[in-house]
Amino acid sequence: MSPDSPAPGSAPATGATLADGVRFAFGTLTVLPVQVRRWDRPAARYGMVCAPLAGLVVGGAAAAVGGALLVLGASPLLAAVATVAVPAVLTRGLHLDGLADVADGLGSGRPAEGALAVMKRSDIGPFGVLTLVLVLLGQVAAVAGLYAHSWAAGATGFAVGAVVARTALAPACRDGVPAARPEGLGAAVAGTVPRGTAGAAVGTVVVLAACAGLSQGAGGAALYAAGAVLGPAAGEALLRHCVRRFGGVTGDVLGAVTETAGTVALVVLTLL
Repeated sequence: MSPDSPAPGSAPATGATLADGVRFAFGTLTVLPVQVRRWDRPAARYGMVCAPLAGLVVGGAAAAVGGALLVLGASPLLAAVATVAVPAVLTRGLHLDGLADVADGLGSGRPAEGALAVMKRSDIGPFGVLTLVLVLLGQVAAVAGLYAHSWAAGATGFAVGAVVARTALAPACRDGVPAARPEGLGAAVAGTVPRGTAGAAVGTVVVLAACAGLSQGAGGAALYAAGAVLGPAAGEALLRHCVRRFGGVTGDVLGAVTETAGTVALVVLTLL
């Protein structure tokens, strides 16, 4: 998520609907042609809770591309590269851009104001480049390992990882988490999700992930559930560190949390 994304304005008198949240999630987190009718905090609240739906669509599309390549005779490694590339295309690389910017901000060693200025620059520094390379290599290696096991393992694993990645957004936007800047998408969504709702979103995805893993037996169900727990936990650790360093969240921080949660979930799934 980028801090330069359209920011919701003041909330209207009427409450948002679930449909508003779905539109907000897809309009903010993907390049899909979705008409976003509301850019306000009530819609943002539903949007961050509905973010896993965007992850399911993005992850499913990526798995389909990887599966098609495997059917055509491509190696698991090549299929994995294509699979990891699809979300970057479908999100305009927003989460990856956020990850790189946060790495540069944290790596700068500057106080909050200076670090935020580094993050707002259009270029990517050495910390950002190194972080992107390592994270993308880790994702490709994890997906290639899953594809080597079977196409179903790779497809299911990547789709679950994409859902888990977006699930981390709800707790990252829970009430009590401040915005680091007064403007931008981070300010618009920060503190919009009630804590109980954020916890329920994570718990629901953990159960659904366990169900997805049942196709690989009880051990698979437990491992998928572990990935759905450890992914958001890693995102939470990064979130807390960023709040301490920057004074709150930005769109870049939310993007970094998303990539961290998804990568950790994928790595856990490779332990099957």
